[in-house]
Amino acid sequence: MQKIVIKQPFEQDWIRMFTHLANLFFEQSKIIDEDEEQAISVEFSLEKDVDNMLMGQAILTRDGQEYSAIFTELEEKDDAKIQTRQLKRIYSHVLLEALEQATGMQQSWGILTGIRPMKLYHKYRQQGHSTEQAQQLLMDRHRISSEKSELLAKIADVQLRSVPDLYDLKNEVSIYIGIPFCPTKCAYCTFPAYAIHRKNGRVESFLDGLHEEIREMGKWLTERNMAITTIYFGGGTPTSIEAEEMDALYETMYASFPNMENVREVTVEAGRPDTITPAKIEVLKKWGIDRISVNPQSYTDETLKAIGRHHSVQETVDKFWLSRNMGMKNINMDLIIGLPNEGMEEFQHSLDETAKMQPESLTVHTLSFKRASEMTRNKDKYKVADRGTVEQMMKLGEQWNAENGYEPYYLYRQKNILGNLENVGYAKPSEESIYNIVIMEEVQTIIGVGCGASSKFIDPTTGKITQFYNPKDPAAYILTFEDAIEKKLEHLNTIYPERVNS
Repeated sequence: MQKIVIKQPFEQDWIRMFTHLANLFFEQSKIIDEDEEQAISVEFSLEKDVDNMLMGQAILTRDGQEYSAIFTELEEKDDAKIQTRQLKRIYSHVLLEALEQATGMQQSWGILTGIRPMKLYHKYRQQGHSTEQAQQLLMDRHRISSEKSELLAKIADVQLRSVPDLYDLKNEVSIYIGIPFCPTKCAYCTFPAYAIHRKNGRVESFLDGLHEEIREMGKWLTERNMAITTIYFGGGTPTSIEAEEMDALYETMYASFPNMENVREVTVEAGRPDTITPAKIEVLKKWGIDRISVNPQSYTDETLKAIGRHHSVQETVDKFWLSRNMGMKNINMDLIIGLPNEGMEEFQHSLDETAKMQPESLTVHTLSFKRASEMTRNKDKYKVADRGTVEQMMKLGEQWNAENGYEPYYLYRQKNILGNLENVGYAKPSEESIYNIVIMEEVQTIIGVGCGASSKFIDPTTGKITQFYNPKDPAAYILTFEDAIEKKLEHLNTIYPERVNS
């Protein structure tokens, strides 16, 4: 625990901001009020000259050594909210630079601690800035490295090629359908995922509620003649349920949702290879669904055992080829950088195995220590790669994807992510997941149905975002799904009071 004394008083939202920045450098940090032994001290100052240039300064003292950082910017004289945002940016700049000096660590994502840096790039482009100007703003205002700003620009180009009307989807919606069951729960997972067993009837009861929720949302969508951009079945693992249960669910979906013939993409997350069977693939084919995920995470059996995935590497390979040979034309795979006891050699092996299959898309995740996961609760049990090795693995992934004809098409970050890095989705040209793009860039309302599903209501006029969460636990969902339906319809009626598509 690294304690940091800040000499001036700040509101709690500022303290949270400073803490997030400090946590980029230390495994855990805490802002305190009074000096303590081994604590870092920081003193801020702010001046304004006659030309309305603001100059912020931070003087940081660590182990008797003093480090100083200065940042200047022309004062923004808009409303109070914009001025506060500018001051926070200035103070973040100088604190980050002082911490970089004191620790010798460089943060390629600069002062950004949120999960959606792509949104910032798109915002600057929509304001009329050129690609080069948007990149420069990211570097100047937010201390993002030139390498990361170029990556964001490249991803944006791919996104706009894949979804040319990306900025104009506010009067369409996408649907997320959450099925909370998995064969087992992985050690790094905090998704609503429960080991599936049928003795207590909760799977059947959950599915009864899910069918009803789909029907009720379908009624609202039909009344509004609402266009649906994409539909995504997530979880959990949606292919954990039986083939006939999948079939009935898709039948309800097609019967309930309007304009299904115009939906651009339907994805089923079949992430656990141990849930994939010929019968389930036949059901997917019956309903014209050919975009699935078959997620190895690693091609080392010892790693799979360590993280609680009860399938073998060979089963991943076998189920990939089963899916491909039975007609699945768009298969995504996931790999995770930094899993326990894995380094460059193991990750290279995973990439070599992926090369033999050439899935249409590959998402390279960086391990994140999520607060509620088994891995975080028992960190001492899991030895993971150091920051330098994780950065090398990320570079290796970038190089492999380029050599194999994949382009980066979406990116997001997480708190407590190894090396302060990112998760990047790569795809062969024209094989990008539209759902991944629209949800990450928050360009439209996502209606979440099912267990643990998050609905994100985006007002098409103001852009204001309101979130609503269905219960994560199946037992709670079964008891409350009707109430959840009502509350979601209230949100939808607020932002779409009238029919929006003719």
